[in-house]
Amino acid sequence: MFKAKVPSTHHTTDTTWSKWIALITQRTRIGNPNRPGILEIITNWPEGETFGLSSEEEEEEVTCAKDAPPYNELPETERQYDLFTDGSCQIAGANQKWKAAVWCPARRVAQATEGQGGSSQVAELKAIQLALDIAEQEKWPRLYLYTDSWMVANALWGWLNHWKKANWTHRGKPIWAAEIWQDINARVEKLTVKVRHVDAHVSKSRANEEHHNNAQVDKAVKVKV
Repeated sequence: MFKAKVPSTHHTTDTTWSKWIALITQRTRIGNPNRPGILEIITNWPEGETFGLSSEEEEEEVTCAKDAPPYNELPETERQYDLFTDGSCQIAGANQKWKAAVWCPARRVAQATEGQGGSSQVAELKAIQLALDIAEQEKWPRLYLYTDSWMVANALWGWLNHWKKANWTHRGKPIWAAEIWQDINARVEKLTVKVRHVDAHVSKSRANEEHHNNAQVDKAVKVKV
């Protein structure tokens, strides 16, 4: 077990360091190559929140949404049901503003929603809700979600089931953004959803069609200041 302590006056540093310790320990123990990199989880993880699963929960993890194939392996007949999602947050004037967007490669069109306050994590969830709105309104039989957020991917792959079983708590504390997660969970239970995590940090020489589509939703989600 990793143990460490930093000055108690540096609360943010202490919290972040605790995340490093917990995540390094968990990845060492589990050794799952399909899980996110440590740095990426930490940078997507709201400060002060407990988000992941314990080793016991990982071992009995039940999938909520299945894995989606890489975009270039998705059959042409299925590409009418895929959406790329993203969320962002930025200071606009005197206020903080979030924006969520989806990109539909089949139609080459983006759709977005935005609001005051929030955070980039909230915006990521709003983007998933927007994607579900589209799938439900158009009566899609299934939905392929492509996201560069490990938080979203892991929640849909299994965390949601554990949170629901624990009455939307984790280790005795209410989970972050519980109402939004509950809405997403209820809707995912009624629709076949498959999720793929997209690597947003690739060089131009390595970028493929999947990365180009992710770049499109990244453009659509920029907050105007």
